[in-house]
Amino acid sequence: MDLLDFSDCNLYFEEPLSPAAEGLLAQAARDYGKASAETALLRAYLLVPDKLTVLVGLYRYYFYQHRLEEALLVAERAMQLAGRQLGLPPDWRALDEAWLGLAAANSFGLLRFYLLALKAASVVLLRLGRNAASRNRLRKLAALDRRDQFGAARLLAVIDAFETKEETAVEPLKPRSPLTRAPV
Repeated sequence: MDLLDFSDCNLYFEEPLSPAAEGLLAQAARDYGKASAETALLRAYLLVPDKLTVLVGLYRYYFYQHRLEEALLVAERAMQLAGRQLGLPPDWRALDEAWLGLAAANSFGLLRFYLLALKAASVVLLRLGRNAASRNRLRKLAALDRRDQFGAARLLAVIDAFETKEETAVEPLKPRSPLTRAPV
């Protein structure tokens, strides 16, 4: 299955929003960097909590403001919402190729969104230093995306190389006998 094929599928941002929600998103864009931008995004979320466009706006706001805990919550909410619309199990760990096939038949664009939200949560977890949780999600995504179109396997390889380099760069101190002279 080509996860990057965008032909013949609806995308989350093509779903219409109410004029009030559209206006709040526009206000958030104008006010970016100010507290009023977050307020506008949260008001839009309260108006239309099930619209992925609003969740993506919130995620991006929090991510680029380095408010990673909030970004993680929004990414997980987006996965929950998309997964429910696709009929996926609530726990991403239960996903397998059969679930992907059912979801793709339902909405290929929404399935791609779900998988990208899983990757986004992985990246946030990595930036938060929660490497094991990030790796678990990336391993699941890599197993589901055998052609590595989302780059999860490549990202895992980079993480492995970085951690291996860090481990070898820091040599443990060797205890010395008090009778040994220190080098001069």
